[in-house]
Amino acid sequence: MPKGPLPEPARKWFLVDATGLTVGRLASQIAPILMGKHHPRYTTFMDMGDGVIVINAEKVVFRGNKWNQKLYRRHSGYPGGLREMTAKDLLARFPTRILQHAIVGMLPKTKLGRQMAKKLRIYAGPNHPHQAQRPEPLALDTLRAL
Repeated sequence: MPKGPLPEPARKWFLVDATGLTVGRLASQIAPILMGKHHPRYTTFMDMGDGVIVINAEKVVFRGNKWNQKLYRRHSGYPGGLREMTAKDLLARFPTRILQHAIVGMLPKTKLGRQMAKKLRIYAGPNHPHQAQRPEPLALDTLRAL
């Protein structure tokens, strides 16, 4: 546990190109960075994580036949309000939501987890407006799908 007065951590920003990467494998490497588990001063009850910018989210891949079989469900709260959408349809309508759903699902379901999720920025194309943060390219050890 960190001792002494803790200044606001100097947050770094990382840039991830999602072209050709598998959704779950990519999400499992981004979530610990948002939590701060890559820092030696990691503490469970503090937000020590860094920011992550994901570009080319529309070019992620699923293995097998998940594009047609994987369903994303939501419910309005009213009787008969269940809405289902396949992964292929969700990618066509909202290209960033597949990655957002996978990454945020791996974060804690608390106020701290919601604070960590705010440091995630996902863009469908190759451009992003975060040059002022000077993001460093992040080399992931995820194998690209063939």
